[in-house]
Amino acid sequence: MPLPFDPIDEAARQWGLRWSGVPAMHAVTSLMRVQQLVLGRLDAILRPHGLTFARYEALVLLCFSSRGSLPLGKMGERLQVHPTSITSIVQRLEADGLVMRRPHPDDGRAVLAEVTDAGRLLVERATSDLVGVDFGLGALTDEQLGELSGLLAPVRRAAGDFE
Repeated sequence: MPLPFDPIDEAARQWGLRWSGVPAMHAVTSLMRVQQLVLGRLDAILRPHGLTFARYEALVLLCFSSRGSLPLGKMGERLQVHPTSITSIVQRLEADGLVMRRPHPDDGRAVLAEVTDAGRLLVERATSDLVGVDFGLGALTDEQLGELSGLLAPVRRAAGDFE
């Protein structure tokens, strides 16, 4: 049941009685709450497919690659996750028959993850479901989505996500 007031507005009001930085506090608290809401919705949509959003992203990345395979290290870099996380994600996808791991043909130390036909098919079905609900952001127009992405880009750039 929705509250009769915005709890983030109230937290910001209380914050302002004690400390400075109310606009940043309000924005980050709102951002974190929306992240919880969206991730919860995405995971609920992907759960019937046997996926989490992290595993879905890994499969999509492999589908985007020209050969359908990438070294695990490169996957971790592109998905911006720790090497142990990508290893765990790929192991789970492999156990589900969605990815195969094999030695890198040119680098004996590296391991490639390669998407299987079953993985490609699952990506198509899961993507259709995600697009059907606007990735959980259906309350925003396309223009607002563009504005949101634009607002967040400087924060990501400053964090070193890209140049």
